[in-house]
Amino acid sequence: MTKLSSATPRRVVFQYLVPVHVEVEDGLVRSVTVIDETPVENPTVVEGDADYLEEAVKAANDGQPWPSWQFGY
Repeated sequence: MTKLSSATPRRVVFQYLVPVHVEVEDGLVRSVTVIDETPVENPTVVEGDADYLEEAVKAANDGQPWPSWQFGY
């Protein structure tokens, strides 16, 4: 594997499971809260440079306090 310089842009998109809180009212989803403080485990590459996945996961798991994301009305 060729070591890329830090000036070379790299991109990888990955997905992993996180807990969510879903509020349902009268059979309709009212809101969804994604609790994204969860450490990245068992990531799957969606697109991009798969060779960069391990480094990208370490960067995403650096312990910074992430807020939860909310969707809905």
